[in-house]
Amino acid sequence: MSNKDILYTCTTHQQEGAKTTNNYQKEIQTKLTKGLLDMIILQFLDQEPMHGYQLITKIRKGFGVYFGPSTVYPLLGTLEKKGYVKSTWNMDTERPRKIYSLTKEGETVLNFTEGSLNLICKTMTAECRIRIEAAPLTTTGARTKRRTAEFAVF
Repeated sequence: MSNKDILYTCTTHQQEGAKTTNNYQKEIQTKLTKGLLDMIILQFLDQEPMHGYQLITKIRKGFGVYFGPSTVYPLLGTLEKKGYVKSTWNMDTERPRKIYSLTKEGETVLNFTEGSLNLICKTMTAECRIRIEAAPLTTTGARTKRRTAEFAVF
């Protein structure tokens, strides 16, 4: 076995490790996003009213996870039945669109959930010695008064 073979073998193991880590990170990101999808939708609607396709696009761009119409639209219906969002039809465009916006009750649920997630993260950090980094998201729109955070678990 030559030095070239050894170097190649080491590089291959590093690449496999990177692929495994990358797959693991993607799996965790997908699980967390799916588990918090209703709250993610409420957060986006807190920034501005949107139609379903806008939400699908923002979720994909913001979290790197694709949830299609068969996931997002039924969830929007459920959130509307619970009173967390309301919808109105926008007939001013070439194609009518159902626009969703956050209600006061939805804002209350969102605030409570943010507090609960912060408490969980603090507890995990203190008791389990897990390092959690939080990066504040920028807020847009006049409606958004509170600051939100993204969490990465290491």
